[in-house]
Amino acid sequence: MMISNRELFLKNTAQTSATPRLFEIVRAEGVYLYGPNGERYLDLVSGFNVSNIGHRHPKVIEAIHEQLEKYLHVTVYGEFVQAPQVQFATKLLENLPSSFESVYFTNSGAEAVEGSMKIAKKFTGRRQIIAAEKAYHGSTQGALSLIGNEAYRTAYAPLLPDISFIRFNDSSSLSAIGGDTAAVILEAIQGEAGVRVPSKTFMKALRQRCDEVGAVLIFDEIQTGFGRTGKMFAFEHFDIVPDILMLAKGIGGGMPLGAFVARREIMDVIKDNPMLGHITTFGGHPVSCAAALASLNVIRDNNLLASVDDKANLFRTLLHTPKIREIRGMGLMMCLQLESFEQVYAVSDYCAKKGVMIDWYLHCDTALRVAPPLTITEQEIREACEIVLEGIEKFC
Repeated sequence: MMISNRELFLKNTAQTSATPRLFEIVRAEGVYLYGPNGERYLDLVSGFNVSNIGHRHPKVIEAIHEQLEKYLHVTVYGEFVQAPQVQFATKLLENLPSSFESVYFTNSGAEAVEGSMKIAKKFTGRRQIIAAEKAYHGSTQGALSLIGNEAYRTAYAPLLPDISFIRFNDSSSLSAIGGDTAAVILEAIQGEAGVRVPSKTFMKALRQRCDEVGAVLIFDEIQTGFGRTGKMFAFEHFDIVPDILMLAKGIGGGMPLGAFVARREIMDVIKDNPMLGHITTFGGHPVSCAAALASLNVIRDNNLLASVDDKANLFRTLLHTPKIREIRGMGLMMCLQLESFEQVYAVSDYCAKKGVMIDWYLHCDTALRVAPPLTITEQEIREACEIVLEGIEKFC
């Protein structure tokens, strides 16, 4: 008797929760996921802000095929000249302020966090890192040290020393940033806390405080980057520029890739004392970089940013009901605040059965995540919202 993929999944792969959702996906295209028995799900999660241009965009698939014909992995990152890395780094920098001069490619967002912490410490000669309460920056030991939720840190202690936390969007807490602070690491918009958007006043005060004490300001745009908020990068909404920018998720068009970007004098600290002070084997994989360049070109060539706000406003209009306590967010990074996790789980389960995939947040499980591909159409938004509202009316 043949064992199903679901049974093999439970038997042979590591589980991250006691109750995995167990949806089997055999194909994805555009804004849709497909199951083995003909199920079709309109994806409002985008692989957690990864598939900004939709699943398997033709331009990305074409770029992957072209690179497959040339070479795959050849050596550790940073030693050989590889055209996909060079071309994508150049294009990425063209879309950033001129103060960003150097790109280091990684495999993931958490690795971008690790590298950013290292160069900030070495550049400043300081050791203290400040993050924000309710922050999420990844699950590796260093990134986990920055998570602003004690429940997620305790089981893995001891973590990095000299980590402190400020209150997100609270200017009165910025006095904690001082002469011993190497860096402040902050999400441009807090994601897993339930899409918390800071004020421009707070962000400007943060930038000023870091300048006053000589601390490096690092923005985590792993969820917010590449058009998710209606601008290419969320920091553009606040009229400030960080010293280091951390990227992943939407960067690769569906392929695994991350990066941290900084001005040359900060990045150059990894070149000596010791040489190869930060290194990765597969970071900047040529296939991922080829896909990323194609994805960035799609965002620009198809002017996807221009319609983000209108699509977000349509979601807000269609989802207007007193049973949703609050809709938070910016652009197509949105949060539907309900009363309880029980409601959230029931609504998401109902939506999946009706063909809409929706989820919740790690540090805010009382809210539904709405983050569809930027390519979603008005008609698809209307269809999705009709089912989401049905679920909310039924279970809330």
